[in-house]
Amino acid sequence: MYESFYGLDSKPFQLTPDPAFFFASKWHKRAMSYLQYGLSQAEGFIVITGDIGTGKTTIANSLLAEIEDDIVAAQIVTPKLTPDELVKMVASKFGINTAGLTKADILKELESFLYALSQQGRRALLLVDEAQNLPLETIEELRMLSNFQQNGKPLLQSFLLGQEELQPILRAPNMEQFRQRIVASCHLAPLVAEEVVRYIEYRMEHAGWNRGALFSQEAYSRIHEFTRGVPRKINTLMDRILLYGFLEELETLDEEAVNAVISEVKDEMFVPDSPLAEMDEDDDDEEMDLSEVMASLKQKGPHSKLITPKGKEVQDAEYYKAMLAELVDALDDAIAHKVKLTQYIDKMLKKKYQTYVRMKDEE
Repeated sequence: MYESFYGLDSKPFQLTPDPAFFFASKWHKRAMSYLQYGLSQAEGFIVITGDIGTGKTTIANSLLAEIEDDIVAAQIVTPKLTPDELVKMVASKFGINTAGLTKADILKELESFLYALSQQGRRALLLVDEAQNLPLETIEELRMLSNFQQNGKPLLQSFLLGQEELQPILRAPNMEQFRQRIVASCHLAPLVAEEVVRYIEYRMEHAGWNRGALFSQEAYSRIHEFTRGVPRKINTLMDRILLYGFLEELETLDEEAVNAVISEVKDEMFVPDSPLAEMDEDDDDEEMDLSEVMASLKQKGPHSKLITPKGKEVQDAEYYKAMLAELVDALDDAIAHKVKLTQYIDKMLKKKYQTYVRMKDEE
C-alpha cells in the first residue's frame, strides 16, 4: 500500500524471516561466524540462543541460502516432540518415507541415507529451531543421532537455535555428555541504538529507498526506546509508521509521527515494562547480564504439582499453564490489532475521500 508512495520495490519490514534482508549486527555476525565455523569443523553442536524476535530464524535461513552443494540441510521447528517423534521428523525432512516403520526401521533407513551421502562426498546438516521446546530425553536423542559415523567422522551435524530457556535445559546435570559435544554457543542480544538506525536504513535501501533521510534522529531514538532494539518489534512498528506516513502523505517522518503511531499501537502490540537501559557492547557485560537472567530464573523456585484425573503428576505444570496463557493473550492481541488497524485505515480513507469531494466542489 505504501510501497509506491515511498518508491519502494517491496515491503522492507515483513514479519516473515527473509534472508535477503539479513542485517548483521555485532551479535548476529558472531552467531553467523559460529555457524560457519561449525560447518567447517563438520562435527559437534552449535547452540544459538536469543529472546523472541532477535533474529535466530533469519540467521538460520541466511545460512541455508549460502550453504554449499556438498551439504544436505534440513530444518525443523520443534514442538514438544518425544524421542520417537523426533527421529521420525528428522527422517521425513531428509526425504525418507517413514510410513508403517518402527523406530528401529527408521533409524536403519536414516543410517543408510547418511552413509550414501558420505559415499558421494556429501554430509547432512540438521537445524533445530525453537529447540527450547524439546524435552531432555529428546535432546539426548539428538546426541545419539550424532553417533552415526564413518571412519571416525560424524555423518550428521546439528545446530540448535532457541530462546534463552534452552540454556538452563542444557545445564541440567544429566546433559553433561551433550555439553561436551557443543563446539560453540552464542546468545543474541537486541540491537543497540546505533544498530537500530543502520538496521532501518539497510532494510529501506534494500527495498529500493534512495531519496535521502526519511527519519529524523529523534524518530530513530523513539523507535529504539519503544522496541528495545528487538528486530521483530522494529519490523512491526516500522510497518505501521510507513502506513501512517502514506495515509498522512508525509515526505519525512519525525518524532511526532512516530509518537502518533506508538499511541495507536501500544495497547495492541507491546509496551516495555520499564525504561530501556542502555546496553554496553563489552563482552564481559553481556555475560554478566546473562548470568543475572539465569539467576532470576533460578529464584522462581520449584513448580507446583498438577495431578491428572488418573493420578499422574504433570511435569512443569506452571510452564504449560503460562505458555497457554501467553498463547491466549497473543491470539486476543492479534485479533484486536487487526480490528483496530482495519478501523483506522477505514477512517483515514473516509477522511481523504471527504477532502477529495470538498476540493472537487470548490472547483
